[in-house]
This record gives sequence, structure tokens and C-alpha cells, in this order.
Amino acid sequence: MNLDWLGRATLAAYFVVLTILCIYGAHRYFLLMIYLRVRRKPPALRACFRERPRVTLQLPMFNEQYVAQRVIERACRIDYPRDCLQIQVLDDSTDDTVEIARATVERMRAAGHDIVYVHRDNRAGYKAGALEAGTESATGEFIAIFDADFLPPERILRDAIDYFTDERVGAVQTRWEHLNRDSSLLTQAQAILLDGHFVIEHTARNRSGRYMSFNGTAGIWRKDAIVDAGGWQHDTLTEDLDLSYRAQLRGWKFVFLPNVTAPAELPPEMNAFKAQQHRWTKGGAQTCLKLLPKVLLSPCKWWVKVEAFFHLTSCFVYIFMVLLTVLIGPALLAKLVINPGVSRAQAVFEFILFVVGFGSVLFFYIGSQRELMRNWFDSVRFVPALMAVGMGIALNNAVAAIEGFLGHQSEFVRTPKFGDQSRQRGDRLRPNVVPRRRKSWQVWAELGLALYLTACVVSFFFHEYWVERVSAAIPFVLVFIVGYFYVAFQSLYTNWQARQTTANPAT
Repeated sequence: MNLDWLGRATLAAYFVVLTILCIYGAHRYFLLMIYLRVRRKPPALRACFRERPRVTLQLPMFNEQYVAQRVIERACRIDYPRDCLQIQVLDDSTDDTVEIARATVERMRAAGHDIVYVHRDNRAGYKAGALEAGTESATGEFIAIFDADFLPPERILRDAIDYFTDERVGAVQTRWEHLNRDSSLLTQAQAILLDGHFVIEHTARNRSGRYMSFNGTAGIWRKDAIVDAGGWQHDTLTEDLDLSYRAQLRGWKFVFLPNVTAPAELPPEMNAFKAQQHRWTKGGAQTCLKLLPKVLLSPCKWWVKVEAFFHLTSCFVYIFMVLLTVLIGPALLAKLVINPGVSRAQAVFEFILFVVGFGSVLFFYIGSQRELMRNWFDSVRFVPALMAVGMGIALNNAVAAIEGFLGHQSEFVRTPKFGDQSRQRGDRLRPNVVPRRRKSWQVWAELGLALYLTACVVSFFFHEYWVERVSAAIPFVLVFIVGYFYVAFQSLYTNWQARQTTANPAT
């Protein structure tokens, strides 16, 4: 009796978690439907500035010795009247970047550019603190921001600035492109993830009147909008998402330009990718706690609130993915042994939940690739890798979401940049650039989850009714297994590289 009760409770928890994931999967279908409805309704450019307004271009950086010179030089090549463009290099670095950036700024100033170098002796507020300090001394009416790993396009200001002739527009976001997209399976998966975010999510939200987020770089703000929304704040790790929602709550409009692109470097190895994902997910959870109640209590339309709810709570999906990982073995075992009276209707319901939850990933990201004019082969071939990476990173991001939800404070961990040329050539990581290992227990936990799921699948095959009762779930379990193994082994390989580099610095 006790075992039967335990089996039923496990199955109930399993179906609850699967249903929640299905709801978020259905929301992804909903965004895709909105996108298909609004994709041919680009933002209207109603006027142009008679005289170019003054723009301050901010380049925040911290220990970016391999890309600092490149981004400063590219910023100085932007096609915009020099007397209307101020460039701020906001450097919090503690390494050779200081000398590299200062020398490059002096050289560019001697060439006639209005460029200043601002170095802070402490990282108070991290990137948000640097941006806030720069904003106080900015001479531009508008502020463009580019992270150090970006290559600012020459025409980006000319292509975007005129949208600010609408005095209600507070920010313009452009789409990210990827310098090292073809470097590895990992960078291909990341590129597809970001393409889905920009092409489908941003377009659907922005053109349907829902709230969207500024992505921290490759965009332009109206200075008055930043000030009116309360300025850059550093009580979350995603200061961009935080400011975006505060500005839109104040009534400022955003414009997303998917056809105006800015290329940047993707994290080329797993630990750098994990660090980036951890920061984004934890910051998302912090912003959710900070602003979701204000959004729900605001006078904005109900459908804006619903979308904001899904947007701001999406970081918690990873917690449910890990719960599903833990529950799926006992739940399927209960269907086989403890509670064999599972109906066919229940099995069909379970399969529908999996298809809605996981199938939405296929439609969503394949759709984004097709919209970028990729052929069907290029649109589909890396989606399995995307799904594996998405599943495998679940534990890392679940920990981040829990930390953000519980108010655990941590520093802003920058994403290491290695320089796109070396990544495209497939070189090894340069000495002293391999990121430090953080939360190394997670690697072994990921490996343990992969082995646990593998043992579950193998055990199912020894039951005579496995095909009838659990086979529908096996393909989805296999995706989890591949994902956890891939992420764990890639992390272990990076850690091995780090030890080799430390032991043999000359190589």
C-alpha cells in the first residue's frame, strides 16, 4: 500500500512538472504565431533629423586585452559627424587592458576623434556602475552602447538614430550577429539560441505592443529615458533587463530593428558559456522578483502583463527541467512496476505533453533560422545540438535561478573574450585566458544525472511491458542524457586544458 501511494505521488508530481513545462512550450508556440502575424509590419520611420543629434558611444570593458584595441578602433570608424559623436571608453580593468586601451584612445584622439578614457579604481556596481558614471558625464542626447566583443558597424547610428524623431521612443535595439558562429558545435547551438531570441521573441513582443528587453549592447538609449526610469541600477546582474522594464513602465517605447545587425563573439568553450548563462539566468530571477509585482499592479493592458509574466519567469523553467530529470526515472518505473494500471489515454496525454513542451523548441528555432534565409538543411541540422545544450545547461541555470530567487549575492562574472580570428581558426585557448573553474561540483552532478538517466533507460528494457507503458518518453530522456553528457564532458575538457596551461605556461 505504501509503495502504491508513493508511486501515485511520484506520478502526480511528474505530470505536474511536465504540464508546467508544456505551458511554457505552448507560450513559445504563441510567440511564433504572433511573429508570423506581425513580421511584415516593420516599425514606421516617420521623420528624419534635419541636423544630426549628438551621440555618446560608450564602450564598457573589464580585462579585455585581446579585443579592447579592436572595438575602440572600430568605434572610431563609425560613419557619423565627428563633431556630433563622443566616444567614452569605460574601463574597469586590472590587467594589461589599461595600457592597451589608454594608448589606443590617445592615438585616436590625436587623429581627431572626440574620445575619452575613463578608468575606475574599483568595480562598484560592475557594468551598471560604469555605465552610470559614464552617463553622468556624457555630452550626447543619445547614448549608444557596445560591449568589447562587438564590432560596431559603420552605419549603425545612421540606420537607427532617426527612429528617435518620435519623442516617445526611449531605446532602439539592433540584432546580434555572430563572428564565430561556425567555430564549433557549441557556438552553432548558441547562435541558434540567440537567433530565436532576437528574430522571434523581440519581433513578436515589440511589434505587438508588448514589453521587450534591451540586451545591454548594440543599441541606443535616449539619455532622458535612462534618467526618467531611475538610471542604471546594480541590484541585479541584468541591469539591461531591469532598466528596460522600468523605462517601459514609465511609458517609453522601444524599437527593434532586426535588419540592422552588429556582429559579436560567442563564448567558444563550455565554462565561459556557463558563466554567461549563470549571470543572465540569475539576473533574470532577480529582476523578476524586483519588477514583476510592479508590472502586474501597473495600469498597462492585461495581455502586456501576461507576456511580461512569461518573460520574467522564464528563468525558472530550468528548475522544472531539473525536477523532471529527477522525477522521470521513478515516475516511469512506477508506471511499470508499482502502478501498472496506466491507461492508454494517460500514455497519450503524456506523449502530447512531451510533444507540446519539446516540439515547440523545434518549431521555434527552425522558424528563426528559416526567417534568416537559411536553407532547410542549415535550419535543421544543428537543432539536435541546440536541444542537447539546452537540456544539459539546465542544472547550471537552475542553480542560478535559485540563487537569484533566494537573494544570494555574487559578483558580476564577465564572459571571457578570446578574439574571433583565433576562434575561427580553431586555435587552443590562449594562456591565462581560460576562465577559472566555478562550482566544479556541478560538473560531477551533470555527469551523475546523465548516468542516472542512462541506468533508468537500461532498467526499463528488462520489463516486458516497457514498449506499451514508457516507450513514448524514451526519446526525450535520451535528449537529456546526451545533453548532460555533452555539457559535463566539455566542462571537464576545459578544466583539463586549464590545468595543462597552468602546468606548461610556455605552450
